[in-house]
Amino acid sequence: MQTITLNVEGMSCNHCVNTIEKTLKELGATGKVNLAAKTVEVSYDESGLTKEAIKEAIEEQGYDVV
Repeated sequence: MQTITLNVEGMSCNHCVNTIEKTLKELGATGKVNLAAKTVEVSYDESGLTKEAIKEAIEEQGYDVV
């Protein structure tokens, strides 16, 4: 299991938190969003998922991974 922390711009409310956490769950990952720090801590199995795929999925929801 791999854990990474991503800086994500554009999150402002609980809807944003729910959207990102649901997106990660659909990928087979788990995420913990920190709105104040604008970060998402993601745990995932690196044998089936890449950091790039996670970033792309978050960006497809309208957020910027920086």
